[in-house]
Amino acid sequence: MFKEIKMAFGTAGGYGNLPNGNFSPIIYSKQVQLAFRKGSVVDAITNSDYFGEIANMGDSVKVIKEPEITVKAYSRGTTITPQDLDDEEFSLTIDKANYFAFKVDDIEEAHSHVNFQELASNRAAYRLADQFDQDVLGYMSGYKQSALHSAADTANTTTNGTVAVSTAGTDELLSSMQLDSASFGGTAGDALTIIPRLGGNTDSTPDVGDTYPLTIIARMARLMDQQNVDTNGRWLVLDPVFIEVLKDEDSRLFQADWGGSGLQNGLVLNSLHGFKVYQSNNLPTLGTGPSNTGTNSSTNFGVIVAGHSSSVATAEQINKTETYRDPDSFADIVRGMHLYGRKILRPEAICTAMYHLA
Repeated sequence: MFKEIKMAFGTAGGYGNLPNGNFSPIIYSKQVQLAFRKGSVVDAITNSDYFGEIANMGDSVKVIKEPEITVKAYSRGTTITPQDLDDEEFSLTIDKANYFAFKVDDIEEAHSHVNFQELASNRAAYRLADQFDQDVLGYMSGYKQSALHSAADTANTTTNGTVAVSTAGTDELLSSMQLDSASFGGTAGDALTIIPRLGGNTDSTPDVGDTYPLTIIARMARLMDQQNVDTNGRWLVLDPVFIEVLKDEDSRLFQADWGGSGLQNGLVLNSLHGFKVYQSNNLPTLGTGPSNTGTNSSTNFGVIVAGHSSSVATAEQINKTETYRDPDSFADIVRGMHLYGRKILRPEAICTAMYHLA
């Protein structure tokens, strides 16, 4: 016969911290069931040279853009007029702030076999990083979040400061670097329909607006080549749905002998058409997402993004992490704040594709 064991200490009315009494040593194991973590990729793909240079909300980091140099023809006797260099700059404003705060009661801490404060702090750090990824991946793809801790799901129409180039849209991206169905003969604004090129598949001429996953990646590489983007430092972030279709097309792509490395901080492939390939669940998802099937859609799709390590700058700081005594009870309160900002510096080095399954 199973008998439920209750915590020996009473609980004041309205007290809601760890309501299940799971700090009792009778029922609390030393083994803790940890949640799975999504691989964080933003720090690996953005220019984070400005980490630590900020301290407060509203701070700005000035980023100097490389000056353009004019080359002129020279003939003997020509008077040389030196060019004045342009020191154009961008402001990377620290306009994002997220925090966590939790409480550990003295009695619960004393009767626990694990360091729950450390456990909760580690989880809090992960949640801050996860939110950071969702926001920045959405921003660099042209989308924004409608709520914290969710993938970006709304088109971004608000410019963060000044656009890096005059031809960029309000999402700070170049329309020529955004792939949709029209890029392969379909309708503008509709998602690309991707189909796996399975072994024995003789369909070499997909319908308009349909294409193979490797063809999309090759097109992204070509667009970057035409923009003179350095091949060293290119990256590509894909979601699990797109990764699955790639595996169907050629499973050898993800074997170690072909450059695959397994899921390590999101990195799944060292080189594919010149890109380091990362997997993330934090890419933008609209409507029912990329697993939506059927005709081309402008409302249900996923977004993948490729870029260069210099295309987006991020600056972040864990501004405050502190523990203090709760004045109203015998407990420690732990809280922390994450400040950050992000700025697209080279939109010509970012390419996106909206897609869904056939």
